[in-house]
Amino acid sequence: MDHLLGIDHLDIDEITQVLDRAQHYAAALKKGEWDKERLKNKIILTLFYENSTRTLTSFDIAAKRLGADVVVWHPKISSVHKNESFSDTIDTLAEMEPDAIVIRHSEFGAPGFVAGRVRCPVINGGDSWREHPTQAFLDALTMIQEKKTLEGLNVAICGDIAHSRVANSNMLLLDKMGAQVNIIAPESLMPDKLPIGSAKKFTSLEDGIKGCDVVMMLRIQKERMESSLIPDMAAYHNEFGLTHEKLKHAKSDAIVMHPGPMNRGVEIDDDVADDPKRSMIKRQVANGIPARMAVLDLLVGD
Repeated sequence: MDHLLGIDHLDIDEITQVLDRAQHYAAALKKGEWDKERLKNKIILTLFYENSTRTLTSFDIAAKRLGADVVVWHPKISSVHKNESFSDTIDTLAEMEPDAIVIRHSEFGAPGFVAGRVRCPVINGGDSWREHPTQAFLDALTMIQEKKTLEGLNVAICGDIAHSRVANSNMLLLDKMGAQVNIIAPESLMPDKLPIGSAKKFTSLEDGIKGCDVVMMLRIQKERMESSLIPDMAAYHNEFGLTHEKLKHAKSDAIVMHPGPMNRGVEIDDDVADDPKRSMIKRQVANGIPARMAVLDLLVGD
């Protein structure tokens, strides 16, 4: 890989390489034994035009775990507020010769635009509602740790599918690795076209999670939609909120996932989100570190 712009650009061997490396780092972190100077003297530049807790922080920690230096660029204190264009900002930063750029942007395809203007690897930290590839890698790592393999898994993804870059990247990765994906959403949040043809669509949570190994809930992204799409959050929770009663329709050993941030009491109940046996939500956060270490290692390591 020269860049990580999306799962759509990757083949099975490339996905497997990242996941194998992520599993290596997950095990190494538990033992406290890994090459802490793997990226020594490398500079990772993070450009986040949108707010982030998990992705930005875990990239920062992942890079530092590997010995790299991290420069965090803030749009609010940059020349963007002096009306500098996006392309001029990228050209300026490129001349400073970072060793990799991690970018999150609200514009569809922004990471690809940046990759065409710089001389270093570009990693997509989330663009518009198109893709969020490193989230898909950490989610896949979590599933593998619990279910041993992705091939043959039945995975349900429920929520605001229409505005979810997480759903898109997960669908692409899971499909390529041999899992069956069920997509669950109200009709107002169900896209006409999905990124994979094999996904099954459901407008009933109970029907969609029936017999599934993994149930992944997504938040309602109010910042990306008109309020009329979901006028009544209580009614949405009644139909699409995950409760222990509804979870009974999935397999008895099904795990629950959520990329965060969560809208508790909307798409998921507290007791499900905090279930110590079924919920993998905290594990997903932890797995953001080895998954992003793997990506940085493969793209930036000598």
